[in-house]
This record gives sequence, C-alpha cells and structure tokens, in this order.
Amino acid sequence: MPSITYERAAAVTDELESRLTESLAGDDGVSRRTVLGGLGVAGSAALGLGSTRASAGADHDDDDDHGNFGAVDEYRDTDFDPHEFLTTFNTGTSGQDAVPQRVYEEDGRTVREFEFTAVDMTITIAPGVEFEAWAFNGQVPGPTIRAVEGDLIRVQFQNFGEHAHTIHPHLKNTDPAMDGTPQNGPGVLDTGESFTYEWVAQPAGTHFYHCHSLPLKEHLHRGLYGTLIVDPDPERVRENPRDYVNAHGTIDDALRDRLVEEAKRRNHEYAENDAVNEMVMVMNSFDTDFDGENEVYAVNTRAFAYGVGETDAKGNWEAGETKRPIQVDKNERQRVYLTNATEFDPINSFHTHSQFFDYYDHGTTLLPTSKTVDTIMQTQAQRGIIDLDYSDHQPGLYMFHAHQSEFAELGWMSFFEVV
Repeated sequence: MPSITYERAAAVTDELESRLTESLAGDDGVSRRTVLGGLGVAGSAALGLGSTRASAGADHDDDDDHGNFGAVDEYRDTDFDPHEFLTTFNTGTSGQDAVPQRVYEEDGRTVREFEFTAVDMTITIAPGVEFEAWAFNGQVPGPTIRAVEGDLIRVQFQNFGEHAHTIHPHLKNTDPAMDGTPQNGPGVLDTGESFTYEWVAQPAGTHFYHCHSLPLKEHLHRGLYGTLIVDPDPERVRENPRDYVNAHGTIDDALRDRLVEEAKRRNHEYAENDAVNEMVMVMNSFDTDFDGENEVYAVNTRAFAYGVGETDAKGNWEAGETKRPIQVDKNERQRVYLTNATEFDPINSFHTHSQFFDYYDHGTTLLPTSKTVDTIMQTQAQRGIIDLDYSDHQPGLYMFHAHQSEFAELGWMSFFEVV
C-alpha cells in the first residue's frame, strides 16, 4: 500500500509540473488562464516550444522608471536549494555562506550584523523555466534573519543592481531615517551606493522585510523580500506577560510560567527550542509575462519543490534536492514561520490535509489567535506561526497547499512525509 500511495503522489506532482512547464515554454504571451486551460485537458501537449526563459514581453517597459542603470552582478541561483533554505536561519553566529554575519556586544546590547547586497540575476522557478529577478544576496526569497527581542540588527547594504533599492523592515522602528523608504534617511540607493540600517528587534514575532522603491509592486514581485524572525526574550515575558497574550483576564503564576516556557521554545538560544523542528515558508508567485497576473506559485520560489518525486518509500529519493516532500519526525513538534510575499493576488492561504493546527497571527502572541484550524488566509505581507503535531498520525504522506485551487495547480502544492 505505501508504494502505491507514493507512486500516485509522484504521478500527480509530475503531471502538474509537466503541464505547467510545458505551457510556459517559449511563450512570452502565456497567461494564467491559458495555463489553467492547458491543465484542464487530460494528457495535454505543450502549448509552446523553444526557449524556456520567462521574460518580459514586447509591451513591458523596463527602462529607467526604477532608478539608475549600472553594473550587474553575475549571480545565478544554481546553489539555491529550497529544502536547505527551509531550515536555515541567519542569527549572526550561523547561517548561509552567502550572508556575511557576526554577533558582538556594543553599549550593553547584543548586535547582530549582516551584510546584504542587491543583485540582478536569473532564478529557476520550475524545471527549465527561468525568471529575471532582483534579489538580496543572490537568492529569492532573501535570507532569513533571526534575532532576539531587544537586540540591535545592523544590516550593511550595498546595491549592485541596475535599479535603485532600499530595505524596509516590518518592525516597530522609532527612527524614521532607518525606515528604508524613498522619503526618509538616505532614500533609495543607486547602483554602487551603500548604507547601514539599524533596527531594534521588536516586537517578538515573525516579520517581513522588502525593498520599498517605486514602483513598489515591481520591486517586490521581482524578489526583493524575506522573513525577519524576532524570538521572545523569556525574561521580558516573565516581567511583562500581558504584552504576549491576546486575551483579557487574570495572569496567574501558572499562566506566567506557561508563557515563559513557550517563549523558551521559540527562542533559538534555549535548549527547549531543540525539541521543535522549525521551518520558514515564504509563499511567493511569478508573473512570467509581466501582465500583472501570476502564472507560477510556490513556497520558497521553486514550484512543486516539496512535491513527490521518484522514491522507494523508504527515505531514498531519486529526485534528490529538486523535488521531495518535507520529512518530519512524528515525535517532534513542527513549527512553520509563514510569510505571504505574493504580489498581484490580494490573498494567499495555507491548508493542511488530515491535520489541524494552532495559528499565531504575526507571531506576536504566545497564545494562539486561531486554535484547531486547518486553513488560514494571509493578505499581502501578512505572516504568522503555525504549530503542528503529527504524533498520533501514521507514517506516510500528508498534503498541504494553498486552498485557492488554481494556486495549487500552478505550483503551490506540497507534502509532509511523517516518519
């Protein structure tokens, strides 16, 4: 029975992926309606042949509306692995090789310092389908920054792209010069220019950062965004528990202790955190013909990256790093830091099969804002934390995806493999 299940799941992933990539191949004028029309025809043939590069059509004006032109860095995403990205957090002490970083003390405060660049590059969004992106540190999504509440986050940013860029954080930021908008501080940074942003990590939660240059929809859609996680400080929680709950009523010692323990489980510097498997999922999308409508949807950029490839159902994957489900230990608590970076669609969603979860909107509370749900919606730039428990589930494949059905068919369809 398990092998049949895996074979069927692999067949579904392969068919959806093949239809999507064939529909996009070599046709700059392909629309989402065209792709979905192709998906609706059983055994449909490719809608276009030839070059597989998805690029701007003839009507796309990509002149100097976005900033000044200059040298373009030669990054390519050949090393980007959505499975590695899923569990990589840049904390200043550890993270990605492409993110120079360090931690030190300054004026009695912990400083987590990172070096960011903006580059123009080609990324792969589906097998054989490439997209001309603008990216932080040569990847889409940008690096996941992780700090502890009260730390100083220092980002040394240099722009190597053709267009002017900024970095805007969705944090409580009391210094307008550090807001990363064209109107404040250094404004937009042209090619070759640099600036050091400084933000206090507050409040605790799951947050978003992105370029805020105009036109805003273009700079976000091209890939200049990422997740910024601020872990709660358990001692601050003990002293000010009211700041971390979303309900009225008395906070007695038992509740205070519960909140402190939950803060420790969310804080990467505490041993309690080791019992939780943590993942970052950035829901994103790609308008391959630049008509203001997306043709490809994904989590962490690669369509169907967490689908099912060829396997012996014993943990050996023929598809390797390109296409395999997310393997989770049923005895571990699962936590997803979810961010919606989808442009052109006002809402994206997350739905689990055969499972319910607790959801913490924006991750700013230590008690769930939605309890025992299997579907949540996020507007553009919304984010939150999902807590999952598969301890009573049988081993096997459990699907999760967007519950806009067309998003799932166009790339945002995934599986957990419970072992």
